[in-house]
Amino acid sequence: MITLEPRLVVVCRSVSDVVAGLRQGAATGDRVVPRGGGHCFARRSSTDGIVLDLSGLDEISVRDGIATVGAGVRLGALYAELHRHRRAVPGGCGPGVGIAGLTLGGGIGLLGRKYGLTCDRLVGVQVVLADGRVVECSESSEPELFWALRGAGGGQFGVVTSLRFATVPEPVMTRIEARWPGVDLASLVSRWQEWAPDAPDEVTVNLSLGAGGARLFGASMLSAAATRDLLQVFPGPVDVQGGLPYAELKSSFADPLERPELRLRSEFFTSSLRAGTVAALVGELAGTRREISLTAMGGAYNRVAAEATAFAHRRTRFLLELVANAGDPWVDASWANAHVDGSGGVYPNFPDPALEDWASAYHGSNYPRLQAVKRAYDPQRFFAFPQGI
Repeated sequence: MITLEPRLVVVCRSVSDVVAGLRQGAATGDRVVPRGGGHCFARRSSTDGIVLDLSGLDEISVRDGIATVGAGVRLGALYAELHRHRRAVPGGCGPGVGIAGLTLGGGIGLLGRKYGLTCDRLVGVQVVLADGRVVECSESSEPELFWALRGAGGGQFGVVTSLRFATVPEPVMTRIEARWPGVDLASLVSRWQEWAPDAPDEVTVNLSLGAGGARLFGASMLSAAATRDLLQVFPGPVDVQGGLPYAELKSSFADPLERPELRLRSEFFTSSLRAGTVAALVGELAGTRREISLTAMGGAYNRVAAEATAFAHRRTRFLLELVANAGDPWVDASWANAHVDGSGGVYPNFPDPALEDWASAYHGSNYPRLQAVKRAYDPQRFFAFPQGI
């Protein structure tokens, strides 16, 4: 593992602190990197130059259904505060994940099949450009920058300092979880991939496979009884718990433990994996720390045009993730095997340094437009990193 030691960390408690940090980088020639939650798989939230620690930008306000959220806010704090107002935004489960990074790269979560990506609920962003200008952008103000900030990934065009979301009423949820240690994994994957992407939009059921068997988990906006009836398609017992506020559901799935150094590769799929591909994927899990995750897409994710936001992956059925300890050759071998069936698209929030045609993988046909936004807002490429626009 490569450890980067920043020359300077600027703890930002105001927009002025961000501006000062950028000016310092421009004066010294140091690379400047913003850090919100610090969960980037490719370690893009650190540098040997200047890190802008945005954790002090942690204010949250809610008025008339619009939540204004500082770029340093993490999901656990956001869900708790929105719960006080009986509101919600779709997003991921990790309580320590930063809202800014999640949103800028898309934002997949348990409400997504009903309400879309986190970035689909975005109505405004405040961003500091490389020259120190503070810009407010929305559909009606700096619309091209606003378009690009919805799904192209963080750190590309400037430093986001706050985000405004159109929230939804906080739903009462039904929690779904099952663990099946002895199940036929190949058969289960085949059943899941034919059912989960076409389930009612109110239902998200994901699947995780490892040496210990299978874990089915997700949530439903339907009643416990209606949810239980739908889940009869699966081979074993499923624990269904109804009546949970969304914030409580999210905390029940949170994993507080730090994981060891991992390697992750992913891809979106627009059609099912073939039987031979499935058999190869699940055939080498026993006795290892390897993990396969399948996340259901479809629903509201796919009802937005690919060019409407920078997030290009709008015709997908599921997302496949392959995770193992760093150095395990299984990740690359299994990704290459599954890639034959895949769409070629990769989730921008799961950056993969091994990708060759990364521009197409992350951004699809939106890449030329993103290049034009880059030329307009960061012509000197002050915000530059491997696989950056």
